[in-house]
Amino acid sequence: MLSVVAFVKDINSLPLALTYDDVLLIPQRSSVRHRQDVDTSGYLTKDIKIKVPFISANMDTVTESKMAIAMATSGAIGFIHRFMPVAEQVENVIRVKRHEGFRIENPYTVSPDRPIRELVEQLSLNGISGYVVVDQQGKLLGLISRRDFVLETDLNQKVSVLMTPVDKLRTANLGVTLKDARKIFQKYKIEKLPLIDGKGLLKGLITARSILRFEKNPMATIDAGGRLRCGAAVGVVGDFLERAGALAQAGVDVLVVDVAHGQSIASLEAIRKLKKRFPKIPVIGGNVATGKAAKDLIKAGVDAVKVGIGPGGLCTTRIMTGVGVPQLSAVSEVVRAVAGAKIKVIADGGTNYPGDITKALAAGADCVMLAGWFAGTDESPGEVIIRKGRRYKIHRGSASFLSQADRLSRVGGDRKTGLGLNAIVPEGVEALIEYKGHVRDVVYQLLGALRSGMSYCGSTTLAELYKNAKFVRITSAGFNESKAHNVYEI
Repeated sequence: MLSVVAFVKDINSLPLALTYDDVLLIPQRSSVRHRQDVDTSGYLTKDIKIKVPFISANMDTVTESKMAIAMATSGAIGFIHRFMPVAEQVENVIRVKRHEGFRIENPYTVSPDRPIRELVEQLSLNGISGYVVVDQQGKLLGLISRRDFVLETDLNQKVSVLMTPVDKLRTANLGVTLKDARKIFQKYKIEKLPLIDGKGLLKGLITARSILRFEKNPMATIDAGGRLRCGAAVGVVGDFLERAGALAQAGVDVLVVDVAHGQSIASLEAIRKLKKRFPKIPVIGGNVATGKAAKDLIKAGVDAVKVGIGPGGLCTTRIMTGVGVPQLSAVSEVVRAVAGAKIKVIADGGTNYPGDITKALAAGADCVMLAGWFAGTDESPGEVIIRKGRRYKIHRGSASFLSQADRLSRVGGDRKTGLGLNAIVPEGVEALIEYKGHVRDVVYQLLGALRSGMSYCGSTTLAELYKNAKFVRITSAGFNESKAHNVYEI
């Protein structure tokens, strides 16, 4: 047993750990003439490039399909949360993958013997303007759109009666380029161009709208087929493999293992199983806060490591459990630990100010995961609440009381688990967050701040930022001096 003297000596020799508020970046000579000259692109995994190094968090008040679409069109990426039935999460992924890309690989189809009545109901549900008509073998038979039956009174008629047959359609092969497709649309004044193989089987669809969307967002994060990219979360117990399989079939680009303690045996075993079952899908592991934990995740097979134990604005893990590492030191240690392993690092949480994003990337993170910045926007889940004349949305931590209570109720609570609400030990809080408008405007502001920070550090790329960055420790007085002070803000 340690003596009191030895114990005190050991405590006094503990290492110092820092967070973003404890440091500033030292300004340096810069050749950057304008912040727009800065390139913020980087990699989420070794094969997934993003032009904006931001990820919307996989939280139920942050990212579903609307957020993921907005993030990807802005050049970033969103991770759809897992706190919903598998079918619902899959549908969210499908919405993202169908939203953009000049070629739609799996267009909505309908059989020729379906009554128009059922089609009308489906069109309203899916929010699209028409269907490709195919037989049981997938052979193209025609197209049917809203204009074909908008004035029709007999809704019991079959699709085959009102559709535009294949012999009156313009088609192309799957390898048609965007340039050539555009020429076809302009020449023949059409709205849809089915893609078929030599046997007449449907292989895809190009629409005038899909071309316009594709060209409107040159920064978009897209896959090889021109579709928006998105990630999705899975757990580590229960149906996580089945969930991952359904998400893979829907076209998800990357999976994140959503667990509070990424170095736990359950997490490491889940990652191994996911990589074995789905070797072609990148897997992100975490959360961790040490280099040793990052190395354990690498051995398990991850493609990226998510760093952050308790730094989030809604998280109370450190207060409740006494466990965690200040975020800047955690990120820096993990970056050093993964050096040479081609594993990417995601700094998750703790960015209370825009400049903290620059600090995280300067410490070596490849991208940052953000929650509070994007909660409260039009694209985040939930309704706007009016309180004392101001607009808000609810934002809650994934381990908050209400979040855990919702999950407990979905699995049956006392009946299935033997646990009631009194068994919940929350490690997060719920809050009202002021309504912010469109997320693209938030991304624009944060990206502008990052570009300015990079220019101050004489860096035109994220790699240069990490190489050039020089930190200085500051006192609490220095931090207060960094903020607006001695004035009444308007």
